[in-house]
Amino acid sequence: MIRILAALLLMALPLRAEEIVSGVSQTGVSITTSFDGAAILIYGAAIRDAPAPDGPLMEVIITVEGPETPLVIRKKERVAGIWVNRGAVKIASAPSYYAVATTGDLTDILKPAEDEKYHISVAQKIQASGVAVADQADYLAALQRIKVASGSYKLARETVLLLRQALFRTDVTLPANLVEGTYKVRIFLTRGGMVVDQQDSQIEVRKEGIERTLYRLAMDQPLEYGILSLALALLAGLAASELFRRLRL
Repeated sequence: MIRILAALLLMALPLRAEEIVSGVSQTGVSITTSFDGAAILIYGAAIRDAPAPDGPLMEVIITVEGPETPLVIRKKERVAGIWVNRGAVKIASAPSYYAVATTGDLTDILKPAEDEKYHISVAQKIQASGVAVADQADYLAALQRIKVASGSYKLARETVLLLRQALFRTDVTLPANLVEGTYKVRIFLTRGGMVVDQQDSQIEVRKEGIERTLYRLAMDQPLEYGILSLALALLAGLAASELFRRLRL
């Protein structure tokens, strides 16, 4: 009886016109000594309970967001021929990595109000960091410029392949200098610039092997890690000195 009532309740709930069914090629990435980046395939389809609606075509936006980290943005000015820091702003948390892949130009497939609501574009994602200073626009623009130049933030226009207004896929390349943690994947379907459905998933990035051992030692026992580092440096110096002494003989 309970199952019948549950089925009737589900039938009574309104169905969305379009829903996302998606997946990723791998849900975990291991950082080892030979790690030089990873290519993640993100794919999916839009399922419908009726024929595709008339009007604007469906578009797809995919974002990949790395763990948030604190940042300090410094403003430099040239004084008497020397560059000096004249201001700094601390950001409590900003994505360590952020990529946006789309089927078209973002300004054409997403309305500004929707972007502000979901924080999809690079600019809106940075804006969500919440820098509370009078000239925050300058600092946020500088942060975006630096992150884009380094490849940590990027907008990949028209890199999502959309077939028959239903199937989609894209490849997102994660850089070698990944921050360990959970990477959030968001997929948006839009029509006429409005988001009609969203789906989230995750990719876990973890250090493995000796990298993870050293990382955990540095995080959990910083004093012991420092002593070990000094000891290794001393041993390396003594070994190099002995090697040069033998070569001179």
